[in-house]
Amino acid sequence: MIESVIAQTYSNWELCLVDGSDDTHSNIMYVCKVYAMNDKRIKYQKLNKNLGISENSNKAIEMSGGDYIGLLDHDDALHPSALYEIMKVICENDSDFIYTDEAIFSSNGKITLRHYKPDYAVDTLYSYNYISRFTVFSRTLMDKAGVFRSEFDGSQDYDLILRYTHIAAKVSHISKLLYFHRIREKSNIDKKLNVISSAEKAITEHLKTRGIQAQVESKIKLPGYYRVVYELTEKPQVSIIIPNKDNVSLLRNCLSSIMEKTTYDNYEIIIVENNSADNATLSFYKELKRYDNVHIVNWEGKEFNFSEICNMGYRCAKGQQLIFLNNDIEIITPNWIEEMLMYCQRDDVGAAGAKLYFSNQSIQHAGVVLGVEGTAGHILYGAPFGSIGYMGGLQIVQNMSAVTAACMMVKRKVFEDVGLFPPEFNNSYNDVDLCMRIRKAGYLIVWTPYAEAYHFESKSRGYNITHEKKRKLVGEMTLFKTKWKNELAAGDPYYNRNFSLNDANYRIK
Repeated sequence: MIESVIAQTYSNWELCLVDGSDDTHSNIMYVCKVYAMNDKRIKYQKLNKNLGISENSNKAIEMSGGDYIGLLDHDDALHPSALYEIMKVICENDSDFIYTDEAIFSSNGKITLRHYKPDYAVDTLYSYNYISRFTVFSRTLMDKAGVFRSEFDGSQDYDLILRYTHIAAKVSHISKLLYFHRIREKSNIDKKLNVISSAEKAITEHLKTRGIQAQVESKIKLPGYYRVVYELTEKPQVSIIIPNKDNVSLLRNCLSSIMEKTTYDNYEIIIVENNSADNATLSFYKELKRYDNVHIVNWEGKEFNFSEICNMGYRCAKGQQLIFLNNDIEIITPNWIEEMLMYCQRDDVGAAGAKLYFSNQSIQHAGVVLGVEGTAGHILYGAPFGSIGYMGGLQIVQNMSAVTAACMMVKRKVFEDVGLFPPEFNNSYNDVDLCMRIRKAGYLIVWTPYAEAYHFESKSRGYNITHEKKRKLVGEMTLFKTKWKNELAAGDPYYNRNFSLNDANYRIK
């Protein structure tokens, strides 16, 4: 660890070492003193007793005089260019909180995992401490947010990162492996339980300071990962908008799953009928008249335009929250509305999406990555049921660049403010374009695996296989690339640039 700091290409640093070792590890003091004698940038202090990880770290901070402070574990290592890359970002972006990608290595020096992280994503951070190390922050930020807190020992870094990123003026992520973390010997169950308990406490405490009431649960099958269950502050009317043309069996299955399973009671369903030719469809519509909360409106356009159809449904809707739902969806999770609403009720969230499966239970939708094959693509499309995904991604709430409108909740005011669905995207990319405009307006997009449904994809309209459909798809792809040229060039902030964009399967370039 010490040698990795000495080897830095950026030389204006100091290394503050605080030693809480017991008498049986006196060799630690000898090693540190030798280094400190040979390099004045290394400071060393021996404590009379071990004060615990937080207070030991605070003692080291008290020794420091730098404008920025970095956190480094005693048995880990930095890449030689780590401090240079950090300082470069500070100079270019005036960043006050910076973190890097990291690799995990075993005792024999072999790298076992490369953790390529997303940019700052608050909901992903609530799911697990993906920021971790290498973490650097300004002294000004530290003075505002405070130092380590011993009541969170075990997850003291998590607590600090939650507090610092919340008030930081500029959080920057460096997409390079600059920190190397050593796998520790297996800890005992009591220590693991303490880490989990203190992490739950840290997240809960942080949410309280934001005025947010929520329950934090640890994921039993994914230690170190967490689920936040937000309390609903109110129960607004939710309008479920379903475009439909014929395909009575699909529509009937969709509606049955909603009516029989949904636990949220303040909702309406608006079916936007567009050019059905089957008498069975019209007969089914008559059956639906007995439901007070089901409304059928007619869209008179001659050519199919998903955007215009959904926009008409919105204009007939009364709800404060809108759910755009395909007619080939079958709801699985009874509290699916609550699971999305708990995010859309937040002021900083504009839309939320669900986890969708094919009929064989493989993954159909787990969020959308910008830039895949030049436009956008679904994450881990076709992954087997129960897959954990890269860094647990298929099992945790995350921020995304976009989610599919096959099952998407959008706050009504946000939908209006950004200008509804774009008519120029009549079949494809309309949902991605909407999400891009929502993000551009300053809102977050959230994907949750806790709202689940089947999506019998393209059964109602068919795949883009005809010459005419292919022509329209290519046209919309070109339009999307032109409209979002700068954003595509910048890359998806939630999908590390070290991953290939040939697909969205987290394959390293």
